[in-house]
Amino acid sequence: MRYYPIYLDIRDKRCVVIGGGDVAERKVFSLLNAGAKVTVVSPAVTAVLKGISEAGRLEIKERPFSKRDLKGAFLAYAATDNEDINYKISEEARKMGVLLNIVDKPEMCDFILPSVVERGPLSIAISTGGASPAFAKRLRLEMEEMYGEEYSLFLEIMAAIRRKLLTKEVESVKKRKFFNKLASSSIPEMIKVGRWKDVDRTIISLLGEDFSIASLGIKKA
Repeated sequence: MRYYPIYLDIRDKRCVVIGGGDVAERKVFSLLNAGAKVTVVSPAVTAVLKGISEAGRLEIKERPFSKRDLKGAFLAYAATDNEDINYKISEEARKMGVLLNIVDKPEMCDFILPSVVERGPLSIAISTGGASPAFAKRLRLEMEEMYGEEYSLFLEIMAAIRRKLLTKEVESVKKRKFFNKLASSSIPEMIKVGRWKDVDRTIISLLGEDFSIASLGIKKA
């Protein structure tokens, strides 16, 4: 295995995107969604990026890349179509210990991005190690069908149950037993077809009336 699979917490961390086109836009959105503090460096940027900057969510430096742009950065993206600039960014990033991704150049990257399925707190990352992004996309589309929005609600229920159980004196062995049974239950399928009474019955049979959907504060879809 060439790559080490990991989920990074980049909240409030400085991340730099060098480039101002459509590809840079996509990188910016993913970074902002993860809570990063983002700086874009490019002589020209899209109208969308300018709009985000005017809303105060993004810093833009409308000029060519300089090595000082990477100072204090946690990670960076090189989203330019100039190989000489990309090479310069790569050299400076390595000197400064900044994690770098150069778009469409996996051999020059410190990290690559998986294809991701997201359903609320559920995140399924798919990677072929750069061998076939097209196949990773195919798997993502298949998993999007397999894991619908019902899993987002299911995990919301599980999180609410976990929070409530923490306020009660329940042995850890019993807690594990409850969660294992809930995790292997058909609750997601019930949610998908709107069988909320069955969801309620399943949870109450394990945990009691205190854990009904209403008492957990879950809003049904």
